[in-house]
Amino acid sequence: MAMASSSFRPPHPFPSSSQSSLSHDRRLIVRLPRQQLPYNIRATSSVAVESESVSLSTNVLQRDKLACPVCYEPLIRKGPPGLNLESIYRSGFQCGTCNKSYSSKNIYLDLTVTAGSEKYTEIQPTVTELFQSPLVSFLYERGWRQSFSRSGFPGLEEEFNMAQEYFKPAEGGLLVDASCGSGLFSRKFAKSGAYSAVIALDFSENMLRQCYEFTKKEDFTLSKKLALVRADVSRLPFPTASVDAVHAGAALHCWPTPSNAVAEITRILRSGGVFVGSTFLRYRSSSPPIVRLVRELQNRRRSYNYLTEEEIKDLCSTCGLVDYSSKIQDTFIMFTARKP
Repeated sequence: MAMASSSFRPPHPFPSSSQSSLSHDRRLIVRLPRQQLPYNIRATSSVAVESESVSLSTNVLQRDKLACPVCYEPLIRKGPPGLNLESIYRSGFQCGTCNKSYSSKNIYLDLTVTAGSEKYTEIQPTVTELFQSPLVSFLYERGWRQSFSRSGFPGLEEEFNMAQEYFKPAEGGLLVDASCGSGLFSRKFAKSGAYSAVIALDFSENMLRQCYEFTKKEDFTLSKKLALVRADVSRLPFPTASVDAVHAGAALHCWPTPSNAVAEITRILRSGGVFVGSTFLRYRSSSPPIVRLVRELQNRRRSYNYLTEEEIKDLCSTCGLVDYSSKIQDTFIMFTARKP
């Protein structure tokens, strides 16, 4: 397992009910002058805060941009603010609604529903299990991803430039790179300086470890601009309407249920927020009938969800996204849509 920088400190745990100086029935009311902040902060044993902008100090309690994957309530953070490797590593997180706690696992924050479970495990779909393999995670950016060029993918630099063009309306905002893999685009987005923060998000722990290793090797200053989060794309740990841009490169065909994932992306996007994705097409609109038949038969035997352009467009529309557009080359498609 990749380890964090030696300059990092352990996360700040939330006090247990036996350690807390606040009893279950007592409340601490902090009143500030109206010209400073017109809110009351109420602290109880379950930790509840009434305003997203409230913080007692930079190292105590604050309402976060990350949310509980169980109830979608913004998490309460104890630790330094910021969406980057160091601040998240040094923080503890708790949901004030369901009282569940989350902490960093050295290099990434686990915000899956099953985070912290001791006995319960789930058997994942074949594709999901494949990308959790240490070998596949290691090979992904060392030849695997580059081989996509045989299906029409134009190459990492060109794909990045295409995505950046689509994301211009979201510049200066928060970008989530969903199903980021080894973070090859996450790092490019962070390095561009076009966004206030970049979150590399994937379900695979080994992919996130690879992202950390590449970041450390290439330019560790990126750790101040990049956060690593483990999460399920069908249960994104962000409050509703809180994200400006979502990228999913070569990912949609890997999702067990694309409709759930796109619906989640729509939920977390702000009004005007942009979604950009790329994937393999099952076949093109201009493909001859015999090619379509062969691809349909092949698709039924595979674990991947290869869609047609018409299906992708319809999926985005069904999930509430508008202004769909796409670029196609062979079986490669990059598409975009925005939340109205």
